[in-house]
Amino acid sequence: MQQKWGIRGMAVAPHSLASESALAVLREGGNALEAMVAAAATIAVVYPHMNSIGGDSFWVVHSPGKAMGGIDACGAAAGLATKNWYAERGITKAIPFRGAVAANTVAGTISGWGAAQQLSKQGLGGTLPLSRLLADAIHYAEEGVPVTNSQSSLTTKKRSELINIPGFAETFLVDGKAPLTGSIFKQERLAKTLRQISRNGTEDYYRGDLADLLAKELTEIGSPLRLGDLHRHQAKLIDPLELKHSLGNVYNMTPPTQGVVSLMIIGILDQLNLKRFKVDSAEYVHHCVEATKQAFKVRDQFVTDPAYMTRNAQSFLSPAFLKKLAKNIDPEKALPWGQGKGPADTIWMGVIDGNGNCVSFIQSIYHEFGAGIVLPKSGVNWQNRGCSFSLDTKTLNHLEPYRKPFHTLNPAMALFKDGRSMVYGTMGGDGQPQTQCAVFTRTATYGLDPQDAISRPRWLLGRTWGQTSDSLKLESRFSPWVAKELHALGHEIEMLDAFDETVGHAGCIIRDPSGTLRGGWDPRSDGAVSAF
Repeated sequence: MQQKWGIRGMAVAPHSLASESALAVLREGGNALEAMVAAAATIAVVYPHMNSIGGDSFWVVHSPGKAMGGIDACGAAAGLATKNWYAERGITKAIPFRGAVAANTVAGTISGWGAAQQLSKQGLGGTLPLSRLLADAIHYAEEGVPVTNSQSSLTTKKRSELINIPGFAETFLVDGKAPLTGSIFKQERLAKTLRQISRNGTEDYYRGDLADLLAKELTEIGSPLRLGDLHRHQAKLIDPLELKHSLGNVYNMTPPTQGVVSLMIIGILDQLNLKRFKVDSAEYVHHCVEATKQAFKVRDQFVTDPAYMTRNAQSFLSPAFLKKLAKNIDPEKALPWGQGKGPADTIWMGVIDGNGNCVSFIQSIYHEFGAGIVLPKSGVNWQNRGCSFSLDTKTLNHLEPYRKPFHTLNPAMALFKDGRSMVYGTMGGDGQPQTQCAVFTRTATYGLDPQDAISRPRWLLGRTWGQTSDSLKLESRFSPWVAKELHALGHEIEMLDAFDETVGHAGCIIRDPSGTLRGGWDPRSDGAVSAF
């Protein structure tokens, strides 16, 4: 599988129609931010099991000669979302993963689209109207799109769990069964909602007629979300976290995401001079996994809504702190490992335009199909991100009104000392920092092209869909000797399929100082790199 080339613009997404929506905007003279809004809208329609307009998003953005920027489009918990509210409904141990009671946080992604369009107009001279950027998404929702194998197979797997959740069956099933791969899937109610947003602007979702409808629908099905929760939401412009790596500067999203974890892993490996090991060898995988364990320990002790954090996340990226963590790694023995945060469904996408403007973007509803609910009139499938809150007030991420939930989401970007820029990322809960590690080290440290870096076999420490095992999982294309050596080091090994969706849908674009663009997409997804 060959990497793709471009010069005037490039987009990568886990569904080809999303990357094509971005490319169409670039061809019309749109910039990277405008292209990403178009891609975000399209992917929300054509990959509905992985994301929707009822979820959250995060952006890392950069323009040559300007400071790095970011958008936090994450919604907070409802004002009614308290331990007592759940206790009154007989829920005392844990917030359920599914149903209206799991839909307890505001969906922020639409506010992110609006913030991105404003940045585009103010900083990049963007002129394309929202109606143009959402046009593809509206068409696909109205007229339908072919169902991917990913959507069909995942719907089959989750059918029994979700069939009785309000709105799920009538939206995502056909005669009570998962839609067949290649059949046409329409979402007329969602199309109407997207048309309203394109006409009235993204603010309508939070403070207009659409907000009134969403609040009414959420209340009627039993969610704690109310109109006031939508009214108080705003996307935030932030300064991303920065890792000073030996090869350049690497950026990621601030808490409540685990962006600091992804940066810590590659920072630890930089301290250990990872390149002394052969790429994809047992030593390479072992050190990547052990660095992950060290970073996850810090995550589970400190990372939460920044308003509740006792340490500044940037402090975890200091050379002294990373060196200390690197010393904890035993090259001859695996550290015992307990439970991780578990799986999640998400999409990551990247765009770089002909002027070098870069966007790394991630959008999610947390678990596959989120809370499973689909609102009856608006057709919005709402996220269940708030089920990551704990009802135990002694824990780090305990539930509080207006608190932001912990997010596995984290979009990455690198600016190298040699003048190259790179956007990269993936979906996949605990797997996100690990796959980011694989893509970054294979491209930056070992010099592989983006497609090779993504296509090579990957690993995952932790749980996957429907499983409780926290073993180290390897795709079967790893050499049997690598698996054997890792087992000898003390890793509990489990083998996956050759190209297993469990390890995520990654993507990467690199721009050389000459303006040449190189991109790679994940064969484990339905994605593509689109360029011109």
